Amino acid sequence: MSKLFSRWQKKIITSALKSRRVLLLNGPRQCGKTTLAKELVSTQTAYRTLDDLSIRELAQNDPRQFVEHDFQTLVIDEIQRVPDLLSSIKMKVDEDTRPGQFLLTGSANIQTLPNVTESMAGRIRKLRLRPLTQGEILQAKPTFLNKAFEMKLSNNLKNDFTRSNIMGFAMRGGFPEVFDLDSKQRKSWHRDYTDALLTRDLSDITRINRQDSLRQLLDVLAAWSSKQMQISNIGSGLSITRPTVESYINALETLFLIERVKSWTKTDYDRVGKHPKIFMTDSGLMASTLGWREEQVSLDPDRIGKLFETFIFNELAAQIDASEDEYTLFHYRDREQREIDFLVERDDGALLGIEIKSGSAVKREHFKHLQWFKENLAGKTPFIGIVLYSGNTSGSMGDGMWAIPIGSLWA
Repeated sequence: MSKLFSRWQKKIITSALKSRRVLLLNGPRQCGKTTLAKELVSTQTAYRTLDDLSIRELAQNDPRQFVEHDFQTLVIDEIQRVPDLLSSIKMKVDEDTRPGQFLLTGSANIQTLPNVTESMAGRIRKLRLRPLTQGEILQAKPTFLNKAFEMKLSNNLKNDFTRSNIMGFAMRGGFPEVFDLDSKQRKSWHRDYTDALLTRDLSDITRINRQDSLRQLLDVLAAWSSKQMQISNIGSGLSITRPTVESYINALETLFLIERVKSWTKTDYDRVGKHPKIFMTDSGLMASTLGWREEQVSLDPDRIGKLFETFIFNELAAQIDASEDEYTLFHYRDREQREIDFLVERDDGALLGIEIKSGSAVKREHFKHLQWFKENLAGKTPFIGIVLYSGNTSGSMGDGMWAIPIGSLWA
């Protein structure tokens, strides 16, 4: 892909390097971490990648010497390949407390690795980089949640965000390498991508005895994207034990292939569900894993619903990661089958309920669970309910309920 997109996290990284000794930029392979890190390289920085075998051996043989440097910042790419470096980095930044000494990138969540005992608490700031969002592609700012809580969203949008266009964005996903590929080439790239992760990167973090079962599990998890996790059901068709299923899911989560969204349980209501939802961390990767074709998805309400919800999860999660305000993402479901796709909680406790509809029309009945939640669980907590749909016009449905175009995510 010839064009480079400005990443939302760049401003945060630049600012954080002025106040924190160590910065860790985590995210899946091929999402743009190295490109972003290299944008920050100058005469005052040095760059070393542990994907380079000779450099990796230097790091393994003498980690203390490897982290010694006279630059303003040392960038170490793919830190999960030599996690022992963390102890040496801790020693160095404890001796010299100036900010901005290290920018680390990782394609696995190193804090969850079994051989990592060094937390570096108080010395490190962790940031998440995801595949490109549609907002970054359109050069929009990550301000949707702030505007939604204040109800300052644009009233009318251009016709660029039709149901068909949004479906196209979601089927493509956000990995930069797939942008110039047609649908067949994209599926091939996604297949090669997961093959490389499961055969190479996974060996850096855990021992997998059943590669075939792990691949089957990834297919199952793609089909479960946007659903509540039920471990027994997820593993029912696989010839592996429940503990093995759980350990494999944890490994896939460590590689940032899947992600859980916790259930909102801050209530005395005893029928609230506690299972997290599970999502693939890229809607295009999910579609390719499931072998979906755009013309089939457009005619299948279940598939397009899953596609839209997974896509919007990734957009919302990226905006939360990049926001100057603090937000936490939840979902809600209870045993009476009331469900809210997403609940966003602001640091002051205010709540934003979000329902996703792929259609271009919105009805009052689409707000019934949001309305019930507001009347029965929100209490005195400020609550706004919105239905994101593929139309072009925002409008009030009364009592703090709003119909909002999906395109408002990037307006």
